[in-house]
Amino acid sequence: MKFLVVDDEQDVEMLFRQKFRKEIRNGDIELEFAFSGNQALELLNSTEPPDVVYVFSDINMPGMTGLELLNTIKSVHPHIHVSMISAYGDDENYKKAIESGAKEFFTKPIDFESLKSEISQMIQKTKEEKK
Repeated sequence: MKFLVVDDEQDVEMLFRQKFRKEIRNGDIELEFAFSGNQALELLNSTEPPDVVYVFSDINMPGMTGLELLNTIKSVHPHIHVSMISAYGDDENYKKAIESGAKEFFTKPIDFESLKSEISQMIQKTKEEKK
């Protein structure tokens, strides 16, 4: 299962790899990283259909914002789950994200236990569908 993390802060890659090292080592998930909305779209469009099943995107990024990325992904690839991450838990961004089709909305610092629970449910569901 491939997940894409989109954040202009590159230290996020190390944090996600550290928090999910067991799942990566077990082969349950594969993490890809993009450091801009445009880079994320390039990665998603590099395979047809995209092999990414879940995108975690920061909202506040230079260039294309996370909300713009969410709208683009949902219009082109509606089956891909997208969750938003924001340093600010403001109601306006939350409302916009959910109305645009975001699955979840996480605030920084990210509650990785909650995120892991979400991911394990997806892994379990996929395993059951393959039976």
